[in-house]
Amino acid sequence: MAEWFSSIGTGTRVSVTPKAARGVGCVEAPRGTLIHDYETDEDGLITNVNLIVGTTHNNAPINMSVKQAAKALIKDGNYDQGILNKVGMAIRAYEPCLSCATHKLDGSIAVKLEMRDARGKVINTITNW
Repeated sequence: MAEWFSSIGTGTRVSVTPKAARGVGCVEAPRGTLIHDYETDEDGLITNVNLIVGTTHNNAPINMSVKQAAKALIKDGNYDQGILNKVGMAIRAYEPCLSCATHKLDGSIAVKLEMRDARGKVINTITNW
């Protein structure tokens, strides 16, 4: 047994008595700050959970980056799969897993992309790319 392990001792597992309580934890994760907030009843059963994940913190900059990429790459409403992939890179810069995690069971992407002209009128909508 490694020397460091034997120095831990036997108190690493402590029995817990269930009770009504609230616990909040925060950790820096690869995709951003992760906040967990749990509430339990008198039997120790979870009654409420609030998770704030990196995607929540990154939502505004993701949207701004996608908008900037789309404006720079899509000209006169013309686009192809390569341009859509480049726009998608703006998402993956913040959330490398989000593109794959948002696929539907049939393999299509569960995202609706609207292309608008300079006046804000929708000129095209893509729901399955």
